[in-house]
Amino acid sequence: MIIDFHTHIFPDHIAPRTLEVLSAAGGIPAFTDGTAAGLSASMAEAGIDLCVNLPVMTSPLQVHKVNESLYRNRESLLDMGILSFAGIHPDLEEYEEELRLRKAQGFSGIKLHPAYQRRDLDDPAFLRVIDCACSLGLVVLTHAGADIGIPGHNYASVGMILNVIDKVHPEKLVLAHMGGWDAWEEVSLYLAGAPVYLDCAFSIGEYGMSPDEFFRLCVKHGTDRILFATDSPWTGQSSYVEAIRNLPFSGQEKDGIFGQNASKLLSL
Repeated sequence: MIIDFHTHIFPDHIAPRTLEVLSAAGGIPAFTDGTAAGLSASMAEAGIDLCVNLPVMTSPLQVHKVNESLYRNRESLLDMGILSFAGIHPDLEEYEEELRLRKAQGFSGIKLHPAYQRRDLDDPAFLRVIDCACSLGLVVLTHAGADIGIPGHNYASVGMILNVIDKVHPEKLVLAHMGGWDAWEEVSLYLAGAPVYLDCAFSIGEYGMSPDEFFRLCVKHGTDRILFATDSPWTGQSSYVEAIRNLPFSGQEKDGIFGQNASKLLSL
């Protein structure tokens, strides 16, 4: 079983414009049309069984409306092999009520994106959200490292991540982009082996590490805490599946990375 732990879809009516804006900001092409149907077609081509959709809330005003839409469409998305997390914004005053509601509705986790939410990851507003989510047993997946579309300030640096781990002790924290996009040497020095999961979205090849560098970081961190992920639509899912298959992991390690680690984390 292959689970892609990091993908994005958008409502059909805004997907074209959303991809246009994001592609221009990051200088990167999209590999699907950004819709659920587009992701489903990509999954079929790549042999992926399940994708985790990660909604990014750029305003606290979006949170309830978007999460309600995802809840209403939960079954239809699951029929397409798409499991959606809920989104949350650190400035949402009713964050506890929102998190408890989404937990009760069956959401497995939440997505944070400090760069798009314009707060450092170790800001008290984020710490309170992460602490509450962890107390509810939710998976917390956050963007980590720089963002290719928002140059300048790094809102999720390795130092900030270490502060979060020290202050909150999250049990189900997933760091996107192998712990810190474009900061993998620092990740290897200070984060490898920490009690967190790393997803490999947008971290291999043209916009990431060489295969050898990626392999070494996985081994140093522990392959039982590595999650297969692509960041679709921003990378091709088939090429990422092939990249992992071509690395010298054992068969057991590949099974873990491709799906068993994720399945255990999501209690599937």
